[in-house]
Amino acid sequence: MKSLTDTYTLANGVEIPCIGFGTWQTPDGDTAISATLAALEAGYRHIDTAAAYGNEGSVGEAIRRSGVKREELFITTKLNNPDHGYEATLAAFEKSMALLGLQYLDLYLIHWPNPIKFRDHWEQANAGTWKAMEELYAAGRIRAIGVSNFMPHHLEALAKTAKVAPMVNQVRLCPGEVQPLAAPYCKAHNILLEAYSPLGTGKIFDVPQMQQIAQKYGKSIAQVCIRWSLQMGFLPLPKSVTPARIQENAQVFDFALSNEDVEIIANLTDCCGPSRDPDNIPF
Repeated sequence: MKSLTDTYTLANGVEIPCIGFGTWQTPDGDTAISATLAALEAGYRHIDTAAAYGNEGSVGEAIRRSGVKREELFITTKLNNPDHGYEATLAAFEKSMALLGLQYLDLYLIHWPNPIKFRDHWEQANAGTWKAMEELYAAGRIRAIGVSNFMPHHLEALAKTAKVAPMVNQVRLCPGEVQPLAAPYCKAHNILLEAYSPLGTGKIFDVPQMQQIAQKYGKSIAQVCIRWSLQMGFLPLPKSVTPARIQENAQVFDFALSNEDVEIIANLTDCCGPSRDPDNIPF
């Protein structure tokens, strides 16, 4: 990978830019509009949002204001937890598209596999959702479909009724969190791993090993985290609302980490904390 617009190729042949701009926890309104605009001005062409984030409308407004051609962009959103099931998914998709102001979507994901509302019949709910997403995909409304926070047993359950396999699994991947169950499964099944929260938590900036590695390469700790994610074969989704940091997070193509440093970062198990168990989320 040599630039923001270099791509991974999904299982169906669709190309996806190798770094996405994340919008989780970015407040709706001026903050989300200005942050997304700053990302597009910095060269990002892959924008990641979700119905649950509550900022799809602002992301759509930034896309319109940017003047960037639609065909140059890769836009992802995700199905909200209360909207699982066939009919609800179709309705939720139309709502997201109206907020985004788009004619088609590049990637649509099931945000969580086992929401509390469907805890006693999550497999059935996911099967209905996936049927709706397959139909939207076949109709050309979505260029690629996938999941988020799915572990192997969720993917195996989905495969019982799926006609199209998920092309993406977006999970928490950061220093010390390499998803030892989900990552090997996805790689074996040609499912691209997208890394949300690639910087982990704020604690990463206080980790001595990360400070030493960043100093060694003359880069920020954030840049090292993003570069590590790429070298692991992940697609990182860094987020910020600060234009200078948005630009800095994109400047990761003029250096490479040694294999030894990649391994050190992967094994920093105490710095970012464990990921949530998707079968026990309270929402």
